[in-house]
Amino acid sequence: MLLSTFSHFSFFHMAANMYVLWSFSSSAVSMLGREQFMAVYLSAGVVSSFVSYVGKMATGRFGPSLGASGAIMTILAVVCTKMPEAKLAIIFLPMFTFTAANALKAIVAMDTAGLVLGWKFFDHAAHLGGALFGIWYILFGHELIWKNREPFVKLWHDLRTRGGGGGGAGGGAV
Repeated sequence: MLLSTFSHFSFFHMAANMYVLWSFSSSAVSMLGREQFMAVYLSAGVVSSFVSYVGKMATGRFGPSLGASGAIMTILAVVCTKMPEAKLAIIFLPMFTFTAANALKAIVAMDTAGLVLGWKFFDHAAHLGGALFGIWYILFGHELIWKNREPFVKLWHDLRTRGGGGGGAGGGAV
């Protein structure tokens, strides 16, 4: 599921995804930091691919689940949830601006309609999974996961350094 995030149907598919990622990634990296951005992005690739496969199984519309769209939707949702009053515009219509919150609502509504009505132009389930994961992460996940990572990092460090020099108390000069 992770590797399908890096596969695309066509050059246009990849170019569109990379443009949107480029547009939102600097804001997301500023908010989350590089490490947390990578963790969220890669996790979002797996989550959105899983939601895509569940959607395909539930609707009986089988086919590949390719592209970074779901993970990129997570990044878009992270930025739009964290900065709802930010002004956005569409590349070919820069004279029409709208808030990030309204953009996110419109995208979620369009993908929900696409999933319910069976539109096949986009992987609407992957988009919805990514958007919902991004909203969830900003509202709850950061507190539940990222801020509580220290015990796991310490455990990982202890496992990696076990057997290399002992380290107990005592033995130093006072």
